[in-house]
Amino acid sequence: METLSLAHHFLIAMPDMADPLFAKSIVYLCEHGEQGAMGVIINKPSGIVLAQLLEQIDLPLSNDDTNTTPVFFGGPVQPDRGFVLHKPIGNWQSTLTITDDLALSTSKDILAAVAEGRGPDKLQISLGYAGWEKGQLEEEIAANSWLTVAAEDWVIFDTPVEERYTCAIKLLGFDPALLSSVSGHA
Repeated sequence: METLSLAHHFLIAMPDMADPLFAKSIVYLCEHGEQGAMGVIINKPSGIVLAQLLEQIDLPLSNDDTNTTPVFFGGPVQPDRGFVLHKPIGNWQSTLTITDDLALSTSKDILAAVAEGRGPDKLQISLGYAGWEKGQLEEEIAANSWLTVAAEDWVIFDTPVEERYTCAIKLLGFDPALLSSVSGHA
């Protein structure tokens, strides 16, 4: 039996999510399969900007436009490692292809290209990622911790950060005020 993959979906934290790392978060799932799942939170700026990150890894920034580009908190796993969600895919050293035009790269060459103004057209840089072991995400979904919906690139790349949670919920097609974390049994 084939496992349902939620890759290229949003995980939307239920409004009553108590975990402060994930409260009001949207996770873009990059990978989901029999081994588990991984994704990056797309709506929690880390408080540092791209210029600071590039300076920390000794990459001089040649493009002033990216000085204020936020770097996001992608999740609690490997918070000292960069993850670049981007389109188009390009040809980078370490890339996970997610869709025909969207990928996640973790190699320094993509950051060097960004510093030189040669990076992908659209990107979001995160420190860390969110990960789940085999079966863990499915248990959390069954416990009503997360809602899932097919991802839309425009939510990631073209929507202001403060509006992403609301936009992702609207993709579900109902009023989130009607949500309850208590599940019923017939």
